[in-house]
Amino acid sequence: MAVTLHTDLGDLKIELFCERAPKSCENFLALCAGGFYNGCIFHRNIKGFMVQTGDPTGSSNNSGYILSDLFSFISVQHNVRGVVSMANNGPNTNASQFFFTYAKQPHLDMKYTVFGKIIDGLETLDELEKLPVNEKSFRPLTETRIKDVTLHANPFAG
Repeated sequence: MAVTLHTDLGDLKIELFCERAPKSCENFLALCAGGFYNGCIFHRNIKGFMVQTGDPTGSSNNSGYILSDLFSFISVQHNVRGVVSMANNGPNTNASQFFFTYAKQPHLDMKYTVFGKIIDGLETLDELEKLPVNEKSFRPLTETRIKDVTLHANPFAG
């Protein structure tokens, strides 16, 4: 299963781990299918760490269905550049926001649900990482958006 996020800087094609993180993937795909992410800005960007998006208001508020954390011994780790994880505000607060890692981030394992990885578009991730940001809020100085999303297949659509 894959989706492509079409951003102002290029495309990010994501392989989703529907078998390992079914609730997160189902929620993400439902939000994609409904156009929820169209126009969302990348509102938090920390070089060498991660870039975050998924809030249509741009205020860092989580929207969507609140999901519990799903970790297990088969959980995928934050072990490479381009891992996609649910953002949260603490245990069991996954919703609409997600982030891409810029490097290995093992301290995030078992705290944030990994539900995919970038399989095409790492050059777009490179461009996101280069964006200048406000030094206090880590908000990019130039608004960069997800224009729209292409769903390549949705195993949860019924």
